[in-house]
Amino acid sequence: MAGSTFASRSYRDNALILRTRNLGEADRIITMLTAEHGLVRGVAKGVRRTSSKFGATLEPFMVADVQLVHGRSLDIVTQAVSKGAYGAMIVADYEKYTSAHIMAEAAERLTESDPEDSRPQFRLLHGALSALARGVHAPDLVLNSYLLRALSTAGWAVTWTACVACGRPGPQPGFHAGLGGPVCPDCRPPGTRTLAPATTDLLHALQHGSWQSASEAAPEARHEASSVVTSYVQHHLERRLSSLG
Repeated sequence: MAGSTFASRSYRDNALILRTRNLGEADRIITMLTAEHGLVRGVAKGVRRTSSKFGATLEPFMVADVQLVHGRSLDIVTQAVSKGAYGAMIVADYEKYTSAHIMAEAAERLTESDPEDSRPQFRLLHGALSALARGVHAPDLVLNSYLLRALSTAGWAVTWTACVACGRPGPQPGFHAGLGGPVCPDCRPPGTRTLAPATTDLLHALQHGSWQSASEAAPEARHEASSVVTSYVQHHLERRLSSLG
């Protein structure tokens, strides 16, 4: 960057704060998903001092209008203006808090290698954090709906109305993460799990935003749906989400 000016290295974007990590005595590394620049890691200098003007703005699950300067390894956050204060409402509720952490980690994994996919992923996560903070739907439903939609946006949409192996129409009793969804009895490979019909209906509703149907699901179906979504997400991300712990 020799010879480049401050203005030429500066850029501005809307950002969802995914996580933070302390650096030194007063600084903090901010991992954020931006609408136009994908996944960004930047240093907010002095943000942990009580005199910092934008410390609270750069907390997890907040939405901010940020200005950054390109750096050698990490960008530098020079300004931050709050645009969505979801953090306090989420942190105050344990189930919301854990769901938000899982969503943030999944968003980071899905966008770290594909910045071109950042805009739809940004919109999805923004909507999910907003719904979670406001309590529009139960946290587990918001989480599983977000994960299914995020994977769909990344190219791993599940077709719940046919066998993924042979195309036999109709809801199928089996589910195999490696094959990408439901399988019929004839195509069922080892490792296939059998789902209750109510679970398949719930998963379809969550992926397509049919909230009235999803909210009427029984606890058993919601529990099984969470297990299915977890296995499907971790299969495609090829790693365990640490936030699930």
